[in-house]
Amino acid sequence: MMSLSFNERVVSESLSPLVLVIYIQHIYKLSLLYIYMAGGTKKISAASARSHTRKSKQTTSLNLSPIMIVQVGVALLAGLLGWAYVAIKPPPPKVCGTPGGPPVTSPRVQLSDGRHLAYKEKGVPKEEAKYKIIVIHGFDSSKDLDLAVSQEFIEELGIYFLLFDRAGYGESDPHPKRSVKGEALDIQELADKLDIGSKFYLIGFSMGAYPVWSCLKYIPHRLSGASLVVPFVHYWWPHFPADISKKGIKTLPARDRWTFRVAHYAPWLFNWWMTQKWFPNLSIMTGNMAVFCDPDLEMLKILSSTPSVGQEKIQQQGVYESLYRDILVGYSKWDFGPLDIANPFPNNEGSIHIWQGREDRIIPSLMNRYIAEKLPWIRYHEVPDAGHLMMFNSTVCEPILRELFLG
Repeated sequence: MMSLSFNERVVSESLSPLVLVIYIQHIYKLSLLYIYMAGGTKKISAASARSHTRKSKQTTSLNLSPIMIVQVGVALLAGLLGWAYVAIKPPPPKVCGTPGGPPVTSPRVQLSDGRHLAYKEKGVPKEEAKYKIIVIHGFDSSKDLDLAVSQEFIEELGIYFLLFDRAGYGESDPHPKRSVKGEALDIQELADKLDIGSKFYLIGFSMGAYPVWSCLKYIPHRLSGASLVVPFVHYWWPHFPADISKKGIKTLPARDRWTFRVAHYAPWLFNWWMTQKWFPNLSIMTGNMAVFCDPDLEMLKILSSTPSVGQEKIQQQGVYESLYRDILVGYSKWDFGPLDIANPFPNNEGSIHIWQGREDRIIPSLMNRYIAEKLPWIRYHEVPDAGHLMMFNSTVCEPILRELFLG
C-alpha cells in the first residue's frame, strides 16, 4: 500500500467518516442548546394552549418543531458532507504487480525510494550508440510511444532510445509525492540504473516537456542537449510576465482555463472537478475536437488507421494517478520558472531547442516564443502548417533529432 503524502493525509483525516460523525454530533448539540436558550422550555398558559389548539384545528399545514427542523438540517448536512468526502477523495490506484492490480509485463528498474519505473529500449545497442537519448512521453501516453523515425535514420546516426513510463503511467508505480523536481531525479536515477553514461540527450513531447525544464534546472551537468517539442506551458510560472500568461491562457477554451485554474489553486478539489457532470472540463478528455487544428485532424485520421501498441496500459493503474496527477504536478507551484534557468552550455558544447507548431491550438505559441526571446541560448523553431501532433510526422520528427544531434 502506497503511503499518503502529508497533504493527502490531512485531507483524508479531516474528511474521514468518524470525524464527520463527531462534527455532525457537535452541530446537533449546539443547535439544541441554542433552542433551549432561545426559550425552548418556556411555560405556556392554559388559555394560550386552548387558543393554540383551536387554531391548529383550523389549519392543515405541516408544523415542524424546532428540534425536528434541526434534525432534518443535520441529516441534510451529513448527506452533503458524505457526498463531498466521496467526490473529493481520489480512488486508490491499482498498482502493477500487487493483488488485484495489473501484471508486470515490461522490464523495470527499482529506484532508491522503492518505486519501479518501466522502460523500453530501442535503436542500436547502447554500447555501440553514438547518441543516447531519453524520450519523455506526454499526457495520456507511455513508453510505447511510436516515434516517427525510420530504421535507416536510426542506423545512419547510431541512436539509442530509452523510453519509460512516467510515475503512475503504464507499468511504473504511482508516486503520491510526485513533484517537478522529482521528475528530474527519476530520469537521472533511471539513466544510472541502466548505465547509459554520465551524459545523455533528452526529448520531451507536450506534457513531457516540464520534466525537461526540471532537468535543465536540477541536473544540467548530465545533459548533452535537449529538445522540447510542442512543450507544455504553465500560466502561473514564477517570474513570468503576467500579461503574457494572461494572453496565453485566453487562447484556450473556457473549460480548459477553469480546469487548469482548479489544478493550480485548488488541487484538493481536482478529482471532483474532473468527475462531476455539471460543468464541462478538459477538452482533450471530453472529445472536444475543436482544440485540434486541420493538420492535427489529418494526423488523427492516419493514427486511427493503425493499431496503437500498449494503449490499453496507459491508465490501467487509475486515471487519477496517471492523467490527473500529471496535470496537478505540471500546474503546481514551481520553485522556478524557465526564465530562471542558466545556459547549461556556455561553451556551446550542446544545444537546447524548442519546436512549436504554428497552428497548435493546445499550446499557445506566444509563450514559448517569449521564452526563446528572453533566453537567446534556446534555439526556437516554429513549424508552419503544423499543429500539436507534428511529432508523429516523420518529415518533422527526423529533422528535430538531426538538429539536436548535429545542429
